[in-house]
Amino acid sequence: MIEDGLSYPVRGDWVGRMVVGGVLGLLSVLVIPTFLVFGYFVRVLERTVAGDDEPPEFDDWGDLLAKGVVGTLIALAYSVVPVVLYVVLVTVVAGIGSGVGGDLGALIGVTGALLALAFLPVLLFVYYAVPAALTAYAVRGRAGAAFDVDLLKPTLFSADYLLAVLAPILVAIGVFVVSVVLLVTVVGSVLVPFVQFYGQVAVFRMFGAAFADRTDGIDAGRESVGDAATA
Repeated sequence: MIEDGLSYPVRGDWVGRMVVGGVLGLLSVLVIPTFLVFGYFVRVLERTVAGDDEPPEFDDWGDLLAKGVVGTLIALAYSVVPVVLYVVLVTVVAGIGSGVGGDLGALIGVTGALLALAFLPVLLFVYYAVPAALTAYAVRGRAGAAFDVDLLKPTLFSADYLLAVLAPILVAIGVFVVSVVLLVTVVGSVLVPFVQFYGQVAVFRMFGAAFADRTDGIDAGRESVGDAATA
């Protein structure tokens, strides 16, 4: 899977894609280019699940922008909601502990501290769930699919998906190391967005491949949605 992901960004007419992706990365401070790049990543997920072995081109910019905005909102929903709920829970528990006082208050305070240490699992949940949610949206073409439990459950509870989601971490580490090295010089820092674009395309390819391996789960989710619409 890692080999396929690393070779994927440079298939076909890769030079033009890398230039466009890198330039959009350089212009990311303008926000809209960020949405365009994210829309491209969603399209990578879509094409990967469809069985295409070459990356999509940068075309139909309106579609890319729309996919990027919706994909960003989905990622934010999966990221912000759990974090906010977690922070509220820790704050409430800590507040109750300080208000009660005594041994019971100390016990509640310790509970709040333990909850604070549990923030890492929350981040791991976000990292684990977001790729599947984005791929479900890419496959179905509607935002609601990203929150379709029947569609996502077979994938999220798959050991194959768990292993496949861990693989891109190695790519991300490699991209980070290369980026740090390039940042040492001015010329090198200009190349960072291009390296990051390459790494992100490779990672999204692997995410899409992991989801595609659960084709039965996709079909089951599609049937459940159709049944619900018919009812």
